[in-house]
Amino acid sequence: MEWIERLNEAIEYIEENLTGKIDYERLGQIACCSSYHFQRMFSYMAGMPLSEYVRKRKMSLAAVDLQGGNAKIIDVAEKYGYNSPTAFNRAFQSIHGIAPSAVKAEGVSVKSFPPITFKITVKGVEEMNYRIESKEAFRIVGVSVPLEKEIEKNFAIIPSKWQEIAMNGTLGRLTQMMNTNPMGVLGVSTCNDGDEWRYYIAVSTSMEKGDLEEYTVPAATWAIFPGSGTNQSIQELERRIVTEWLPTSGYEYGNAPDVEVYLNPDPQNARYEVWIPITKKES
Repeated sequence: MEWIERLNEAIEYIEENLTGKIDYERLGQIACCSSYHFQRMFSYMAGMPLSEYVRKRKMSLAAVDLQGGNAKIIDVAEKYGYNSPTAFNRAFQSIHGIAPSAVKAEGVSVKSFPPITFKITVKGVEEMNYRIESKEAFRIVGVSVPLEKEIEKNFAIIPSKWQEIAMNGTLGRLTQMMNTNPMGVLGVSTCNDGDEWRYYIAVSTSMEKGDLEEYTVPAATWAIFPGSGTNQSIQELERRIVTEWLPTSGYEYGNAPDVEVYLNPDPQNARYEVWIPITKKES
């Protein structure tokens, strides 16, 4: 229950700062994880990205400020962090479907988005297989791409990188280099606050890296979940881990990368493992 309580404390922080700066790293600190892991948890639990939720809350309050009052649009825009009236107008229309100037008219319909509240719902759905393993640090070699701090922006960046290295032959080179555990093509998200966020497509190997990049995955304990299917199925597995397993597991996110291990190369019927770094909750 502490995990859910921390998420709700993070929502309270957002509410207190809708007219100021919302610090994503502070949200992670409140939830006892990195801002990357917080955004992942939030999007799976809430069904929308964190940035979309914040925008909906701001525009909901902005509509109230503008209704039947003398507030100037430029002042309301600035209140909610929009330095450009054009950007505010675009955000407002994306939520309410009308321009801010139209709200002042009597009888105009707008949308209200109240603050979200998280709670645990226990469901009797299909079982989840997993194992807990502590592993020593291991070296990976491959290519990487920088990640955006708003994680939904990475949904295009990461697939594009996979496609690029499949087309230029790099993926084939990597599969010939893997010779140490874990055996498989790896997707490694290094997203600790304070460091540059990067996503590596790599293999575990003792061979020389040549013109490729090198990274050492630190020693850690992981909860490892096997799966199979397409890219959509791995996203569904990750959602279930966060929403069903993690809240009642007795564990919380650890300070290590997320790892995807692709055990075969077929993108339409892949076998894979999702590794979630964990630490035991303090009692």
